[in-house]
Amino acid sequence: MTGRTPARFTADDYRARMERAVRAAADAGLAGLLVAPGPDLVWLTGYAPPAVTERLTLLVLTPDRDPVLVVPALEAPDAAEAVGAPALTLRDWTDGKDPYAATAALLDTGKRFGVSDNAWALHLLRLQKALPDSSYASLTEALPMLRAVKDAAELELMAAAGAAADATYEEIRKVPFAGRRESEVGADLADLLRRFGHSQVDFTIVASGPNGANPHHEVGDRVIQHGDMIVLDFGGLKDGYGSDTSRTVHVGEPTDEERRVHDLVREAQEAGFRAVRPGVACQEIDRAARAVIADAGYGEYFIHRTGHGIGVTTHEPPYMIEGEEQPLVPGMCFSVEPGVYLPGRFGVRIEDIVTVTEDGGRRLNDTTREMVMVD
Repeated sequence: MTGRTPARFTADDYRARMERAVRAAADAGLAGLLVAPGPDLVWLTGYAPPAVTERLTLLVLTPDRDPVLVVPALEAPDAAEAVGAPALTLRDWTDGKDPYAATAALLDTGKRFGVSDNAWALHLLRLQKALPDSSYASLTEALPMLRAVKDAAELELMAAAGAAADATYEEIRKVPFAGRRESEVGADLADLLRRFGHSQVDFTIVASGPNGANPHHEVGDRVIQHGDMIVLDFGGLKDGYGSDTSRTVHVGEPTDEERRVHDLVREAQEAGFRAVRPGVACQEIDRAARAVIADAGYGEYFIHRTGHGIGVTTHEPPYMIEGEEQPLVPGMCFSVEPGVYLPGRFGVRIEDIVTVTEDGGRRLNDTTREMVMVD
């Protein structure tokens, strides 16, 4: 792949994110945020512990003090090397000391705090014991849009991840399919994603023939046959940001029905994309894509939401689903991936990552959405 290296983040970028998170927490009626190791911590500070252990690591964000990262002493040197470290205070603790009491001292009693979703129950319960009159809210429920709107540098990284997934699709079309197991093609997909810069492969769905009717089939031992429709869905993280794309290919010439269903899903995907613009509710993307499939008589075979957010994880808010009234905002990134799944026969899914622009949407995947035939 060519092109300049995407921009990296600075300590000032992470400082701005933490400040924004504190403001968002206050607007949500929270006294602060408690962020455990995981995607939220990486996004806010640039720090990922070398290993997730039972020792407490917790970022404490409150409006009345600078950010504090409570960290085990043996991992403090690594934390100090994080790009965002200059924007926070490190407070280390040694084995034999009580990190929960030290953390509780940073928090006001009788308050409600947002907690990252992947915080261990062990840590939260012990912190609650140290602050018995405190209460907690899931970060996804309290601040679902915290990471949803990407800045220019993040969008550049998202575009690079999308381009890497596109390059993977262009190469996988060249490999033999018939006579090989789904798992073998899945291994090819994983190798290609890594070749094009992914450090993490999250999924490689290769769903051939009747397996295509299961949206999350992933890979199995089924031997791909001539005449199979094959759903390919793959993605992961490149430079810390996610890719996720789906295309449906066919081994040899498809039947008229297979072409018709594929064309229908392509039209639905286009309708979902065309509905993207600032101010439109997330559910309208789902409605636009779903209406095309329902009007053609296949509505009962479209069995999942139309899309999900993506960023430092491959699935995150917002969700393109009925009932989600969150308006689209420039910088949001999410999938548009309608599908039709005919039990025992075949399935079709076509997926692009889309970002909201000032006047519409922009696809981050550019490979053909037409029917592609493979060997």
